[in-house]
Amino acid sequence: MRVVLRLVRHEAVLLTDVVRWVGRRGPRDVGPGDLPVPYAGAQAALMYGLAFAAVVETFVLALIVPWPIVHAIVLVLDLWGIYFVLALQFSCTVRPHVVAADGSLRLRHGAFLEVLVPASAVASARVERRYSGAARGRVDADGVAELPTGSETTVTVELHAPVTFVRPLGRRAQARTLRFYAPDPSAVVTALRAGQTTPTP
Repeated sequence: MRVVLRLVRHEAVLLTDVVRWVGRRGPRDVGPGDLPVPYAGAQAALMYGLAFAAVVETFVLALIVPWPIVHAIVLVLDLWGIYFVLALQFSCTVRPHVVAADGSLRLRHGAFLEVLVPASAVASARVERRYSGAARGRVDADGVAELPTGSETTVTVELHAPVTFVRPLGRRAQARTLRFYAPDPSAVVTALRAGQTTPTP
């Protein structure tokens, strides 16, 4: 039941992100001096390709399914699938990763995953291009969590102590190393290192 409620919540948040994208209101949670780190562009071709394939499938099934009830059910599922793919892409667009002005880090995958890292927890950051098939947000035996885009990460952040976050279906996880995709990894690393040297008031 908890998983169902979480999925319903995700759907509601996705809808608000779609409205925000349509209204061109800009990214969420990006304040003055913050560095937004977009990642949606790297997966756009794949996502729009999936949406197009779903549209084609909808037309094909409309032609070959002869039973009205089955046709209606399939149509609803196909339309929802098209909406979901587009909504997820829009959500990723309005929810970029963010390096805050104080050096803290916010990693996200649309409305489904968020990892908050305080500036004091960041031990080091480096540009490191890696290719991975790991599930987004899964933590391996070494405490490494990856948030790849297009099966690629470009920044690795080592932490002083593990951070706790909630995975998409509600399980809590802890990671001491974070790897994620940034189109300009050098700018991200520079911003994180600047945060490490900023004196705490």
